[in-house]
Amino acid sequence: MSRTLFIRTYGCQMNAYDSARMADALAPHGFASVERPEDADLVILNTCHIREKAAEKVYSDLGRLRRLRAERAAGGRELMIGVAGCVAQAEGRALLERAPFVDLVVGPQTYHRLPELVQRRLRSSGGVIDTDFPLESKFDRLPEETAAAPGISAFLTVQEGCDKFCTFCVVPYTRGAETSRPAGHVLAEARRLVRDGAREIVLLGQNVNAYHGESPDGGNPWSLARLIEALADLAGLERIRYTTSHPLDMSPDLIDAHATVTKLMPYLHLPVQSGSDAVLKAMNRRHAVDDYRRTVAALRRARPDLALSSDFIVGFPGETDADFELTLALVDEIGFAQAFSFKYSRRPGTPGALLGRQVPEPLKRERLALLQERLDRQADAFNRATVGRRLPVLLEREGRRPGQKVGRTPYLQAVHLDAPDVPLGMVVPVELVSARAHSLAGAIRPGPAPDEAVIAAAEAVA
Repeated sequence: MSRTLFIRTYGCQMNAYDSARMADALAPHGFASVERPEDADLVILNTCHIREKAAEKVYSDLGRLRRLRAERAAGGRELMIGVAGCVAQAEGRALLERAPFVDLVVGPQTYHRLPELVQRRLRSSGGVIDTDFPLESKFDRLPEETAAAPGISAFLTVQEGCDKFCTFCVVPYTRGAETSRPAGHVLAEARRLVRDGAREIVLLGQNVNAYHGESPDGGNPWSLARLIEALADLAGLERIRYTTSHPLDMSPDLIDAHATVTKLMPYLHLPVQSGSDAVLKAMNRRHAVDDYRRTVAALRRARPDLALSSDFIVGFPGETDADFELTLALVDEIGFAQAFSFKYSRRPGTPGALLGRQVPEPLKRERLALLQERLDRQADAFNRATVGRRLPVLLEREGRRPGQKVGRTPYLQAVHLDAPDVPLGMVVPVELVSARAHSLAGAIRPGPAPDEAVIAAAEAVA
């Protein structure tokens, strides 16, 4: 029986990967993906629980789906509604109590059971919940072949969960303890992705650089650096990236990989969260500001053209004006090509939600605006520093105009250029001719990119 599926994805890149694998799990059971919820027999919201607004958006979308379900029922057609991901894991039965019309509640470790859960729901009258942390890995139970071809850049989850227990974060409670996929399984999936057209692979994990997967030959576990070295040997794979990293797990061999593996891109997301040691201690980050400085210095010695991005949280309980000034000072000192900054959001069940000295909301908004203005200036300076330089650009998709392509530099900058005769998936030398708010314009210019020009661009914000 042919049925249709729509998945809406919230939050991180790992959720995007999970959504694709949910579609893979359901495809052998007759579910074909569609582009709109209005066309679907099953709608799944794959949710994020990191911030309060993300969770509330799920309930807002569920309200719209409830109306769609009523309209569908009036026409004699059913609509099944599922909630997956971290909101499902965190709220479980409470979600069904708040939205009793939901049919499926599925945690991030059990989406491989979706076909079975759908059948259970069809045989019952109430919502079905599965938020266990099963002994078997979900990756071992998923179809090897994917339902759809990957993009030019493809996500590949290699590690899940977290053992760090930062006091602001729900991940250890929704994703569980740190686990790593066997290296052989990762390499097999990477080969399939490259065979099907991927030219860049982004390795994903909540703490991806804590990866310690079983080796293919049964020897010592592989580190992330060893895995990257093996991936670099795959013919047809042009670029490797990884995210998200924790400063504690930036090991010497991984730092060395940035110097020796040419396919590993010179762009690293390395969250620091705050420039104040007092705030980092309250967050249970388990690193000091000087530790972060030393790690960045070692990375830049290994790869002088490295560009950094980071995460920042403002308004964590107890953050003083002096603490916030230290964060601004660290931003000025390190220099970031891009960064993501957020107001602290109290998440139920986390230690941070119980702390006193909560920062007033107006002050959080003020600090966030100041920080974002400084980070935006740095990102703009980085982009402007690359104008006039020649960088290799991987063409990822068609542009809006005929003959236009959109690609990315090694630093994840989006570039628009005219390349009507160049196929997607090619890496071409591009001169960057102008900088816009969130992208660059370029033109193909044959010839190698001089190393000193690339280094100068990375050093522009350092």
